[in-house]
Amino acid sequence: MTYRTDSIEQLLSEGVRDKVYPGAVWAVGDAAGIHASGSTGVLDPDDPGTPMRPDTIFDAASLTKILAVWASIGALWEEGKLDLDIPLGTFWSEVDGHPLGVVTARQLLTHTAGLPLRAQLKNLYGTDPQDVRDGVLHEALHRPPGEAVEYTDRAALILGYLAEHLADQRLDELATQRTWQPLGMHTTRFGPLPAETASRCAPTELDPETDAHLKGIAHDFSARLLGGVCGIAGAFTVMDDLCAFLRYMLDPINAPSRAGFGPAWTAESLTIQTGDLQPVRGLFWHPAPGTTPTDDIWVHYGFTGTGMWISPRQQRWAVLLTNKLYYTRDRQPLTDIRNAFRGLAFD
Repeated sequence: MTYRTDSIEQLLSEGVRDKVYPGAVWAVGDAAGIHASGSTGVLDPDDPGTPMRPDTIFDAASLTKILAVWASIGALWEEGKLDLDIPLGTFWSEVDGHPLGVVTARQLLTHTAGLPLRAQLKNLYGTDPQDVRDGVLHEALHRPPGEAVEYTDRAALILGYLAEHLADQRLDELATQRTWQPLGMHTTRFGPLPAETASRCAPTELDPETDAHLKGIAHDFSARLLGGVCGIAGAFTVMDDLCAFLRYMLDPINAPSRAGFGPAWTAESLTIQTGDLQPVRGLFWHPAPGTTPTDDIWVHYGFTGTGMWISPRQQRWAVLLTNKLYYTRDRQPLTDIRNAFRGLAFD
């Protein structure tokens, strides 16, 4: 199996030159392990003598939805504790009698639940975590379930609450015990990070309250509002941990250890679940931009500049970690690099 390593390195170095991000870490491989990897740029432009390294810790942002929520829901599904197609109100008293009670877990995973779209939780529900939980679980729907595919962070927040309800554990404990520890993902954890660990973390956006770039503290405001742990975001991770996760997805049977989710959950998730609705979705995963479902290349991105791809057909995976949010919220420059990186890693 060959990879266009020189071209990948040139592409990502150009991103540093053009200030798309201060630095990047990348890897590509298969079920056997990492076959090519590298890093470029610096950890922090304010400290140009410190290079970006393979063991740099990144704010995973929405990759939390995969690493914690998707994996935990999959473990509960494989254990028979969750039917994806039963309305939530039939087994979850918190939502029984409320609009969310008619929604199913599958609809949440495919972003077809009809939930309200993006909104600042603090502006709607205040700062008390219980008030936020009550508000999110009892809010009116935006449209009837199953009518449209509309991405909203609320889906992951609700599924995180659901996983905690079914497992009777906090989401961070559940993800650690069922997924991260078994797979040897020893650096992956929810923030805020302790000071000695945060020193290895790639800084993200400038915090106007402190006039310093966030480092070891989740960029996502909802995660910070809820103490660092929620289904939307809040996890921090490193390249090696993501590689272990993706390797396991490709070949869980022969993995050194077993996580809570297995091949049935991966197979269910990496197939089109939205019928004729557009854009097509699997379960939290979606076909990579520039590909078709038959190409079988699935992706999930994080707002801070993270991303991971997997293709069961090609038996390949890829990881690209950047802290592009250090410079800008403009998505297009990184989108172009991500699409080119995917092409070099899989085509």
